[in-house]
Amino acid sequence: MLSGLKTISSVAVAACFALTAFAAPAAAEDFPSKPIQFIVPYSAGGPLDGMARLLAEKVKPDLGTIVVENKPGAGGNIGASIAAKAKPDGYTLVMGAVAINAINPWLYEKLPFDPVKSFEPVTLVASVPNILIVNNEFATANKINSVKDLVAYAKKNPNILNFGSGGNGSAGHLAGELLNVRADVKTVHVPYAGAAPAKLALLAGQINFMFDNLASASSLITENKVKALAVTTTERSSAFPQVPTMQQEGIQNFDLGTWFGVFTTGGTPKAVVDKLNAAYVKALQDPAVRKNLLTMGSDAKPTTSEEFGELVKHDLAKYKEIVEVSGAKLF
Repeated sequence: MLSGLKTISSVAVAACFALTAFAAPAAAEDFPSKPIQFIVPYSAGGPLDGMARLLAEKVKPDLGTIVVENKPGAGGNIGASIAAKAKPDGYTLVMGAVAINAINPWLYEKLPFDPVKSFEPVTLVASVPNILIVNNEFATANKINSVKDLVAYAKKNPNILNFGSGGNGSAGHLAGELLNVRADVKTVHVPYAGAAPAKLALLAGQINFMFDNLASASSLITENKVKALAVTTTERSSAFPQVPTMQQEGIQNFDLGTWFGVFTTGGTPKAVVDKLNAAYVKALQDPAVRKNLLTMGSDAKPTTSEEFGELVKHDLAKYKEIVEVSGAKLF
């Protein structure tokens, strides 16, 4: 009798395993069977919001309806936490960014999510350089035409130069502090309530220089309202190929870009993630999407889920050092 029970039990367990094995592929095969929520953790009208909405239209033939929702606040942490706590079934996406997934973990003492475990990377969308721009009048008066000129001036005049940013812990702040360390100079940080007022201060001569997102600074550069000295990535920008990199200007180990990409909730089955990846990679090859990204100073950068995951881990380690160097801390 006992032997019979063991046999029945073994059959039952085997049946359960069989059902489980068939369930996951079946769920992935049926995915999606309802609208997908795509969270943008920033305000409506910004570049990430616009790109999320454009991609939502382009993936519609493969994924059906994508509902884009803006959930701004706490440097992107609020929107990201919603996606992190969602059911891991692929029906909640979030537009992640270097600030949220690689910088915030070192700025905030507590986060409502784990930057790696809480998300499944789908694909990188784009990587946009930041660019060092200088007030025209200041540059002309002091014959500053390169990063080397700026560094030489700073060495002769410690704590005289000031640089603006969109706030403590912003990419512009971290870049300025990294310049201080890598070039062994002393310049003063002036935080503003966003990059827009910082740029107004630069134009008015209230600050000497700033590191801005290339998409945001491009019109000021093309209209000769500011002088562009260098991009912060290891490669020159196709939008401004005449502008050298910081490393080409002699500032070593200076690689700070602004990337953003699509994530879903951690623990989502790989088959579902692969389906999302295929749809978004296809959309990023669309001419309209690539043209839109070029206006932001970037090319489309579709990746596999695994490649995107490696980028996140790499930048987490990189920005740990940079945040420590900057001394920035948010609560």
